[in-house]
Amino acid sequence: MAAHLPQNIRAVIQPDPNADKLILTKTALPLPNEGDTEEHLVQIKATSPCLAELTWERNFPDAFSGEHKRERKGPPFKPNDEVYFRNQAERRGCLSDYTLINKSSLALKPKTQNWFEAAVTPLSSLTAYQALFEHGLLDPRAITTQGGDIKARKANSKVRVLITAASGSVGSWAVQLAAAAGAGAIVAVSGPSKLEEVQKAGATDVVDYTKQSVADWASQDPSSRQCDMGLDCVGGDSLASCWTAIKEGGVLLSVSDSPDRVKPASLASKKLAKATWFLVQPRGSDLAEITKIVDAGMGKPRIDSVVEFEDFQRAFDKVETRHANGKVVIKVTA
Repeated sequence: MAAHLPQNIRAVIQPDPNADKLILTKTALPLPNEGDTEEHLVQIKATSPCLAELTWERNFPDAFSGEHKRERKGPPFKPNDEVYFRNQAERRGCLSDYTLINKSSLALKPKTQNWFEAAVTPLSSLTAYQALFEHGLLDPRAITTQGGDIKARKANSKVRVLITAASGSVGSWAVQLAAAAGAGAIVAVSGPSKLEEVQKAGATDVVDYTKQSVADWASQDPSSRQCDMGLDCVGGDSLASCWTAIKEGGVLLSVSDSPDRVKPASLASKKLAKATWFLVQPRGSDLAEITKIVDAGMGKPRIDSVVEFEDFQRAFDKVETRHANGKVVIKVTA
């Protein structure tokens, strides 16, 4: 063990996955197995809680079954490299002084971000990136940092994208990334207080959900308002309403629920090319592209507040009560 590394570290754990209680404890420093060149020990500077994450193991047991551990080899990283990442759900968390991470999930931290910004970027940006470019219809090669391919940009210019909760953590990234990729139209569903914010991020149209549903908005002029793909970040009635706004043969994605579960009976005959809930993958190669986008000034996160390590419960409570205006950061060793 290197002389400067501690033998024991602070760590917040969830002793029982069936209860949301967290406790602060001391634990041994995690170390990679001898000869393991894929695992890296990373010092955590800051981290950020996600809505409902303490319920994931009991609500999505398949994500903790071990079936997601088939990781590809990642690029080399050196000691003292500044990195950021999204870890697999079943692996050790980041609310501790150090954690182990497979290097396939790592990417170099954007040079333009501080540690607090870097802490809140991976989960939300990766979710939006994979929704738009892996599961959706946009081509990332149209982005200048990924080649600025003219054909890709021309194809993207014909795609209309619908994004619910467009001022939220995932939604705001989706708006920015769709704009960077040259989407033909970006329809943002948001409240009136965030109108200017989502337009500045790249939205071409805004639906005020306090005044009308997405379904009502689309029904007023189906020929011009229906979209080729939708990304729902809310679920429930919001997701159900999206069925009206997506063209026949289009794509409807959700990070909250299964689109088919809430499909309106009146649209039972409507067929989409894809209608699915998906789980973000902690892919370092995608995050490396996001690093370029961030450093090029085409994407940034929204931070509500920063709290001290010992105030971790306050951070989780603020997220769970939906009182945060952006991501809440927990300062660890920064």
